[in-house]
Amino acid sequence: MECPKPFLQDIYYTDGGYLTCCLPCPLTDWAYPDNFQTMNAAANWVAVASTLCCVFLLVSWAVLPVDKTYRHYLSICLTMGVMFMNLGFVIPLAGNPDQCYDAITPNSMKTNSMCAASGFFLILGGWAGVMWVFLRALSLHLQICWQLVVGRNFMWFSQALGWGIPVIGVVIAFILSGVSFRFGQTCHINHKNSLADLWIPLLVFAGLTIIIQFATFGYCIKVYLASLADNSASTEGSGLPSYTNSIRTMTPKQAYRRVRRVIALQWRGIAIVLIIIADVIFFSVVFVFQDNTVEAVKRDQSIATPWVRCLLAKNGDKTACLDEASMLAVSMPTVGAVLFLLGMNGIWLLFLLGRWSMITGWRDMFMSVPNRNKREFVSVDARLDDLKKDTRSYEMLSRDTGKTMDESVTPSAVTPVSPTQARSPVGSPNFHDYAQNYAQNHTQTNDGRRTPDYFGNTARYHTPARSFSSPRPPQTVTWDARETYARSTSPYAQQDRYVNPLGMNRI
Repeated sequence: MECPKPFLQDIYYTDGGYLTCCLPCPLTDWAYPDNFQTMNAAANWVAVASTLCCVFLLVSWAVLPVDKTYRHYLSICLTMGVMFMNLGFVIPLAGNPDQCYDAITPNSMKTNSMCAASGFFLILGGWAGVMWVFLRALSLHLQICWQLVVGRNFMWFSQALGWGIPVIGVVIAFILSGVSFRFGQTCHINHKNSLADLWIPLLVFAGLTIIIQFATFGYCIKVYLASLADNSASTEGSGLPSYTNSIRTMTPKQAYRRVRRVIALQWRGIAIVLIIIADVIFFSVVFVFQDNTVEAVKRDQSIATPWVRCLLAKNGDKTACLDEASMLAVSMPTVGAVLFLLGMNGIWLLFLLGRWSMITGWRDMFMSVPNRNKREFVSVDARLDDLKKDTRSYEMLSRDTGKTMDESVTPSAVTPVSPTQARSPVGSPNFHDYAQNYAQNHTQTNDGRRTPDYFGNTARYHTPARSFSSPRPPQTVTWDARETYARSTSPYAQQDRYVNPLGMNRI
């Protein structure tokens, strides 16, 4: 006795001694229309684009400076988790594995390595995504509601919890349940023990995240309402608490301003938390419902009787029996929504955690590399040569010429008292000329001071007598009024240019 079409007799594929008729593998080909595989492939390509977005973010955070990316370990680890989950869809697309071990049996992680890899990354990424959005929500809650500054201890706690639990969860899921091709080209966890080792723990952390997030929102609403009723004049001046009071004694308006600033800085993270938690909960509910339906058919085969009779009556035409099959499987639009939403998480991360400064940072880095290669070592004064290109750093006008002092103007064009010459830096290209010109245009008085000589350039430069470059005994210094260049008020000034220094103080 043979099984009627489209069923196949399992005796040809197993060692069973009794007649059992099975639908050909894969089951989704009989429960969904022909465009199901096209939709599945499209969702996988969306996951490819999402993976590229995650890679761009991770490379930007690793290469570009922090002022361009504003990187944070909570964002980095969350992006890595989403990328792992996307790899669960990208790997089957790249390898195109065979879903079936034989005509009626799907492949599992024991019979197909690509199935094991896709299932591993899907479960690991799902766990990591849930854990890191939980930690992000917890961090925000501690900062807003409890005024705690999360530091290094919280970072190490987050690393241990954010990666430790996903690794443990994957190991437990593989040991107790395993994965197989049950839904398209990506391997999903089997129904056996899946509620206890994956879905319930995952939904517990997702529920805690929602509770913490909404508790934070409730606190923000409470602070806002309290600030509306606060008419204290002491809070009108500044939004910051004074240093004389504790941060826990802030007025309602001060607390509202602080909360508003934190939310303004963290709204992207809040949006990411809500999006990923919604996706994970949606994904979990859909697959739990599908598993329960399959298990219900195993326990009570009469549930599938209308669909089986339709297939037998239509001689295996699945298109004519899709209405009866919809009672046994999740609708195709719902499945498509789940797959596309899971595949778009990396794109959401790029839009919310990415910044335009990343693009400009990459542009500046690639544009600066050729310029850096063209630069050569010229002299020890290369830095000063670069500064000379900026006219604001050194240019001054000559008193006589009115021209800008640059390389086209020689030191001889500068007057002896020009401030430009006095500012000539040691080590600059014009320093030797400056020193010689200075020595030629200055004379030295008896007390060691230098005075300009406007009438000749035969004076020689001498080391100042009061130079302290080496130990010397102190010398007596006399004051000469001629050094002030003051005009004399003596009636005899026109007859005698000489002015007695002591006579200037006579009454």
